[in-house]
Amino acid sequence: LHKAAKAYAFICGRDYVTPDDIKRLAVPVLSHRIIMTQKGKATYGTQQNYIASLMTTVGVPLTE
Repeated sequence: LHKAAKAYAFICGRDYVTPDDIKRLAVPVLSHRIIMTQKGKATYGTQQNYIASLMTTVGVPLTE
């Protein structure tokens, strides 16, 4: 995910990764790594929906 985000940022003309880059790439990069239980399938439907749901609950870290 980190390498994909770095590549995406480079394509966008930046030399840094933003939290939005991570959120944008999380579903396509991570969805194939999730194995859903029957309960998970009933709740979220697909791996993509599950990761998208996670991305809405994860906050962006603040720097000091």
